[in-house]
Amino acid sequence: MFSRTPRGLAAGVLASLSLTACSAGHTATVADTDSPAVVLATTSAATSLDFTSTGGAAITSALMGNVFETLVQVDSGEIVPGLAHRWEVSPDARTYTFHLREGITFSDGAAFNADTAAFSIDYVRNHWTNGISSQMDAVESATAIAPHTLQVRLAQPSQRWLWSMATAVGAMMHPGGIGNLAHQPIGTGPFRVARFSPSEFVELAARPDYWGTPAASDVTIRYFPDTLSSVNALQSGSVDVVWAVQNPELLGNLPDDIGVEVGSTHGEILVSMNNRAAPFNDPRVRRAVALGVDREGLNQVLFDGLATDTGGAPIAPSDPWFSEKDYAPYDPQAARALMEEAGAVGTPLRLTVPTLPYTQTLAEALYSQLRDLGFAVELESAEFPALWLGQVMGAKDYQMSMIAHVEPRDITTIFGNPDYYVGYDDPETRELFAAADRAPTREENAQLMQQAVERIMDNAGSLTIANMPNIVLTAPGVEGVHPDMVSDGLILRDLKEAQ
Repeated sequence: MFSRTPRGLAAGVLASLSLTACSAGHTATVADTDSPAVVLATTSAATSLDFTSTGGAAITSALMGNVFETLVQVDSGEIVPGLAHRWEVSPDARTYTFHLREGITFSDGAAFNADTAAFSIDYVRNHWTNGISSQMDAVESATAIAPHTLQVRLAQPSQRWLWSMATAVGAMMHPGGIGNLAHQPIGTGPFRVARFSPSEFVELAARPDYWGTPAASDVTIRYFPDTLSSVNALQSGSVDVVWAVQNPELLGNLPDDIGVEVGSTHGEILVSMNNRAAPFNDPRVRRAVALGVDREGLNQVLFDGLATDTGGAPIAPSDPWFSEKDYAPYDPQAARALMEEAGAVGTPLRLTVPTLPYTQTLAEALYSQLRDLGFAVELESAEFPALWLGQVMGAKDYQMSMIAHVEPRDITTIFGNPDYYVGYDDPETRELFAAADRAPTREENAQLMQQAVERIMDNAGSLTIANMPNIVLTAPGVEGVHPDMVSDGLILRDLKEAQ
């Protein structure tokens, strides 16, 4: 992470856009509270708050660690206590015994205990329809053996399972709140949902009865159509923080008192090629794309070079199996030769682009590179999230698309399930994933995962342009920003205005 204050001001560029209507910033309050709220602007909107049935990172980023908490957490790559203050693992690595903290309540006052923890795990196994629920497949049973002691039995040893329990699938939920997950979820976190308007805002009220250190301020997350309108709002004083800036060219044109911080993320910008549909059911055509796309050039166009190159592989620098290897070095001549060998020159290609700032920019830059390879490219826009999720991820009605997959360590979700929208179907890759999960040590797990990455890239299952940076802008006097996306939730508890 680095922090800097940019120079200069090009006010005309930013002020030319009309401000998206919002009453926020220093005068905003969260509904039914009197305290001013810190207002965070972002362009990735939540249309529902129920991530048990709805995909998309906007929901989990707003709720995880803020409304919902987990038994364990990940800190600097290590699994540390969360709602469980300690745990033991049986010699056969199949039984986990969690000792839960006492005195913790949900935001409605109900007690959190081993019964609710067991309910939460079983709810993922039996009722979730979100594809990430497969991360709970390792569980054979979850049982409350004492009021604050939970025993989880696995069908077989799993390196991945405990780590997954620090993510959204490990969210501890109130049985009485399941019926209204889409609008007012109930958790044990430092905030409660005060109000939610789909695609507009989520108001989070700090809980004075929170079991840990209470949040420093109420927080409102407001959704904007693009980065420019959110930056306009920041300069007018209507918002306090702009999260995930997707137009880094703005950084040199901001007032000197606007703070800029750049953090790391788990977000791999994936150019997805539908492995089950022509022309990408031919691995030669997929390899041609992998070799014929100039990732470094696209990184410059998208993020002024601030993104991290992953060698084209769907991994993040924080993954234990990350390497510096370039799996798809830029070689347009070799790429064109593969296109000719496959008889794919002149092939029509429908590129379905979600309506997100970075994907729109990427599509424009990628268009000419794909044409140079020999594709007859047609750009198709799909409104995000609803239309894109339904058409691409749901119906798999696409040839090529693109999106940032921001869920941590989601490589097994993307490439371990043939029914996932990418359509990657390789038994050897799945066996490597399974062997890695059963591995007795983290070192062996990482080695097997590296082999799986090699296999995916040999098959050109997809192409990762880069690992996204997280660029955050702050108004003068705002403190407590955590720009590194170390989990699937924004860390909002420390946000406040300086007194």
